[in-house]
Amino acid sequence: MPNTTWTRHHILSLADFTTVEYDTVLQTAASFQEVLSRRTKKVPTLQGQVVANLFFEPSTRTRSSFELAAKRLSADTLNFASGTSSMTKGETILDTAKTYLAMGTDIMVIRHREAGVPNAIAQEMDRLGVHVSVLNAGDGQHEHPSQALLDLFTICTLLDPDNPRVELLKDKKIAIVGDILHSRVARSNIWSFTACGADVHLAAPPTLLPKLFADYGEDRPGKVFLHWELEPALQEADFVMTLRLQKERMTAHLLPSLREYHQMFGITRSKLQLCKPNVKVLHPGPVNRGVEISSELMDDPEFSLIQAQVTSGVAVRMALLYLIGSGKS
Repeated sequence: MPNTTWTRHHILSLADFTTVEYDTVLQTAASFQEVLSRRTKKVPTLQGQVVANLFFEPSTRTRSSFELAAKRLSADTLNFASGTSSMTKGETILDTAKTYLAMGTDIMVIRHREAGVPNAIAQEMDRLGVHVSVLNAGDGQHEHPSQALLDLFTICTLLDPDNPRVELLKDKKIAIVGDILHSRVARSNIWSFTACGADVHLAAPPTLLPKLFADYGEDRPGKVFLHWELEPALQEADFVMTLRLQKERMTAHLLPSLREYHQMFGITRSKLQLCKPNVKVLHPGPVNRGVEISSELMDDPEFSLIQAQVTSGVAVRMALLYLIGSGKS
């Protein structure tokens, strides 16, 4: 699989991703999607390399997806969990990263509850002059690049299964509904969708959607629109992404009740009648059934792309590990 256009050593944010880079990820993921459909699902692409999953914050989907992606590429994997690590004895994050560096790690996949930690580790690796790549698997209220890229891949593959590409999103209307304030997924998706020419309509109660999000659409092919009511965001939407209420990150009383939230902003089949007839629904998970989306809609294959997102995750993360790792071996 040729890799002649990729020059990015770390994947920390999508804010400065180019359309060429997005297309490279989509095309590479499509190739790995084909590999995953075979009886033998492994390729020797990263054989001999070590991928360390350093998850300082709990995760099921992202961690399992990265671990499986690395194994499908024939890499060796190391998994870190902060609750059982030497960090409970006072070891710093950078010292932990250096410990894994000393074990021969080639790629570090970092997830942390504080924004900026993957960047700090990447800077330290660069300062040390080692050829270790860092991939941000979610940091605080900053970004979650791999989730946004798998969302992009899921949508583009639906629009053209044989040739997913950036131009398919031009002039599409994508509604993102829910806890925008605390969502790193929303931030990364805004960057990716607007770069690809889609208009992004954000909808949430005012406490969960500050006006600063309007700045995300400046100087980009697609624009960002803010709505403090649901209906304008859904009107003629091509895709609707609903987000989990991140109650663990809420430091104030931002909602009157979950029942009232569901009535006003929960996505149901009847509310989708405002959208285009072939609208599809996405959710990055985990899902609070009956809060941000009705259980009935979540399980409806006519509308829901939620399982497709999970499936896409392995192929996209294989692509990302391949792109930053293929020049090391």
